[in-house]
Amino acid sequence: MSPKHKKLIVIVPMPGTYMLDIAGPLDVFAAADKMLSETVGKEDVGYEIITASPLSTKKLTTKSGVEIICPVKVDEVEGPIDTLIVAGFSIRNQETGKRFCEWLKKAYPKLRRVGSVCVGTYALAEAGILHGKQATTHWEFSQDFQRRYPDIKVDTNPFYTRDGNVYTSGGVASGIDLALALVEEDYGRDVALAAARKLVLFLKRTGYQSQFSTLLQVHSMENSIAGKLQPWMMQHLQDDLSVEELAVHSNMSLRNFNRIFLKETGMTPGKFVEKLRIEMARKYLEDSDMSMEQIAEKCGLGGIVSMRRTFMRHMMVSPSDYRRTFRTSLQTVH
Repeated sequence: MSPKHKKLIVIVPMPGTYMLDIAGPLDVFAAADKMLSETVGKEDVGYEIITASPLSTKKLTTKSGVEIICPVKVDEVEGPIDTLIVAGFSIRNQETGKRFCEWLKKAYPKLRRVGSVCVGTYALAEAGILHGKQATTHWEFSQDFQRRYPDIKVDTNPFYTRDGNVYTSGGVASGIDLALALVEEDYGRDVALAAARKLVLFLKRTGYQSQFSTLLQVHSMENSIAGKLQPWMMQHLQDDLSVEELAVHSNMSLRNFNRIFLKETGMTPGKFVEKLRIEMARKYLEDSDMSMEQIAEKCGLGGIVSMRRTFMRHMMVSPSDYRRTFRTSLQTVH
């Protein structure tokens, strides 16, 4: 009978990625392994965790400038890999990316699970692993990702997703959420919760990626009708910002205004105004002491009930919960 081993977790840090993409999942698995060794004490229970370089060299530089030296390269990993997680990825680094994705495509059938942190989703897509599957990635790259891979069902609301044995997570810290979910899948909620408590983390964060995202990329619309109207609209959020009023202010016919606005922004004028009002409400919730009633009125969102309904639709979280999470953190200690 062959000897039993711990589950081998391989984290592949890509050049230029954030440290938290790598360190977050590593620490979760390490904390879980320590809990299991102290409580269960069996050689075949827990995790063996290594980092494996996708490059010809074992040294990588992270976005913060910290250098990581991996003990092995991906093609040198010994023993069956239980779970492989790609931390970050640059579609621009063609040489490294192409070579790694070719290896990943061949290795995938032998893996029990494969996952990604943040834009590591691109690596899974390039290797063909996500074909026809559901996936998530960093909210900032959702449109680019969907444009590159139209056959993948991308949803950047959840912190992580699972489709079969393929797991993808959103931006940076979402790798921690994913790792905790994998621990819970392997050894149950109690072990995952103990690891989360040890690291002072939520076992499952409330909300969705949408509460961290920017609803409007106004900078990319600078020369569009929306970009030109936006400063004026910001000053008149309490007023009538109907499509008819916007068309009149732009000295355009209603039909032509609607057509050009949709073509330039990919959304209707009404949807743009709604998102603009929510973005302003977010700022007041984060930075001011205004009441919910005052914010609703100032942003043209009607009463509290109307603002809450609209806010929930866009942010997947209530205004009060959003304020508790994102309120300016610096406070005076008396």
